[in-house]
Amino acid sequence: MRRTLMFLLVALAVSGTAVAADDISKVNGTASVDAGGKAGEVHTVNGSVKIGDRAVVEKAGTVNGSVDMGAAATADSVKTVNGAVTLHRDARVNEDVETVNGRLALEPGADVKGHLSNVNGEMELDHAHVGGGIETVNADVTLTASRVEGGLTVKKPRMNWHSNDDRRPKIVIGPHSVVQGTMTFERPVDLYVSSSATVGKIEGATPKSFSGDAP
Repeated sequence: MRRTLMFLLVALAVSGTAVAADDISKVNGTASVDAGGKAGEVHTVNGSVKIGDRAVVEKAGTVNGSVDMGAAATADSVKTVNGAVTLHRDARVNEDVETVNGRLALEPGADVKGHLSNVNGEMELDHAHVGGGIETVNADVTLTASRVEGGLTVKKPRMNWHSNDDRRPKIVIGPHSVVQGTMTFERPVDLYVSSSATVGKIEGATPKSFSGDAP
């Protein structure tokens, strides 16, 4: 029995098909975890990743597709290249959330303990929290009653990044939002800060104050 088991393990290793039982990996199509489920790395290349409500995973990632974290779901990190990332109510990511081309949306109670970043695409935080700062190049950023620690940076486009230099990203620090750390703008932006928001040092932009829900 022992010799048979050893032979099977060696055969799997040699064939290159050995995959940890709790990992979910695809090339094409959706990689998903059911509500309340558990998994290690959940990954696809051409397709979406869907993490069900209250599910727990180590990493969620794709190349061409979106990542959807269900309500109260947990992941260590979330990454995609071309696609949106949505963290539904009370979802939590222990490290970074990254996309290159895609919208980032954090619903009420969503918590990213690490860095939140993209190059192109909107960022919308609604009653959410980011612990490791926000970074973008071309995104419009809207904070609504949200808290960001580690500052906010809008980078100058690199030569190999697609960007419309005439377009000014719109940055809205909405009512009752808090940004701890420096807000740094390496390119022209339209910056609006609510009269009820709290922000730290601002470099590279002149804020316009507003009252009400939106500028």
